[in-house]
Amino acid sequence: MRRLRVRGVLLCAIAALAGACGSTTPTTPTTPTLVTDTFTGTLAQNGGVTHQFTIGAAGTITATLTSVGPDSTKTVGFSLGIVIGTACQAVLANDAAVQTKSLSSSAQLGGSGFCVRVYDVGSITADTGPFTYTVTVTHP
Repeated sequence: MRRLRVRGVLLCAIAALAGACGSTTPTTPTTPTLVTDTFTGTLAQNGGVTHQFTIGAAGTITATLTSVGPDSTKTVGFSLGIVIGTACQAVLANDAAVQTKSLSSSAQLGGSGFCVRVYDVGSITADTGPFTYTVTVTHP
């Protein structure tokens, strides 16, 4: 009788272990859905404008200076960074960005605390007046 119980317990254990084993096919990681944030604004002489955004997962962040007006050949400063306190700390910056310029970086964690900044580098004068701009940020 004791042997019968041992066999029963052993068979149950084997069945449980076999049931826990599944397919040997590895699972494919899911690619996060990309989100595009669009920021627009007006940039004054010697000014700068910061826009904050949140990403949903780790991955690549790409910020593009989509438009600059009234003259798309004029340069502005353009940076991508992280928010520290109340400031946008640049991780990547281009002090001579023109329309269609992109900055791209990888984020190890999702969450809030990311920023993009557009700033005057001396291109805006009393004669030119303020510039308008559009920035798009694509991220997970």
